[in-house]
Amino acid sequence: MESIQHTVLCVDDEPNILNALKRLLRKEEYRLLTGNSGREGLEILSANEVHIVISDQRMPEMNGTEFLKEVRAGYPNILRIILTGYTDVDTITEAINEGHIYKFFLKPWNDQNLKLEIRQALEQYDLIQANKRLNEQLYEQNEALKKMNENLESIVQERTHSLKIQNQALQVSHAILEDLPLPILGISSEMLVVMVNKAARQQMGEKQFPEVGCRIGENFEEDVEDRLGTCLASLEKHRISARSRSGNSFDLEIIPLTGRYKGQGAIMTLAPMVE
Repeated sequence: MESIQHTVLCVDDEPNILNALKRLLRKEEYRLLTGNSGREGLEILSANEVHIVISDQRMPEMNGTEFLKEVRAGYPNILRIILTGYTDVDTITEAINEGHIYKFFLKPWNDQNLKLEIRQALEQYDLIQANKRLNEQLYEQNEALKKMNENLESIVQERTHSLKIQNQALQVSHAILEDLPLPILGISSEMLVVMVNKAARQQMGEKQFPEVGCRIGENFEEDVEDRLGTCLASLEKHRISARSRSGNSFDLEIIPLTGRYKGQGAIMTLAPMVE
């Protein structure tokens, strides 16, 4: 038996029955309370925490079935046991239906069997309460998980919406750069061409402009990559003149990126040189 203190209430209108129960159960590891009527039993319950109620069936004013029905209504966690004689077996069905009893004991009882039955009833009480606590914890955990999932779903929706807006802004930005009348190349810090707009393609010639992904040095002679590296290191604009591999000369203005992309690339504008 667990170390927690249990309390058993026995209710019977016959003093000799209550005295016999006290003698039998005095060494058991739980507190024993007694009452001589249903009304007294309810008064005891109102003042004490009781785990099991054992009630006689035949009592004046309020019989065992009526008493246990009130116990169930006011104290649903208490296990209810009815004590009845052989001649009252027919009343057990009524007691089960009305009082939802856990068990019934027959008079006269076997002392060892009665003590064992009460111990098992207390163990059953503990199991029922432990199961209720586990169910409550599970419910609380499920509610917490539900809220976490709702919060996560809300965060995902917000981020999805944000990404959608950013993607739309990026597409619009690309469209603006593509249609900008100023010839522009985008160059990464690795000296790779990452963007060539329509004006740049037209300026350099449809078959001469650099392909995205190639090195800028593959399309221009002289020291274009070195000058680009200097510009990215200093984060200052540079103007240089360079000849493309096709033989056309251009004035190039190199503008390094700033902000979150500082040092990661540059914008290069093209202007044909008049020779």
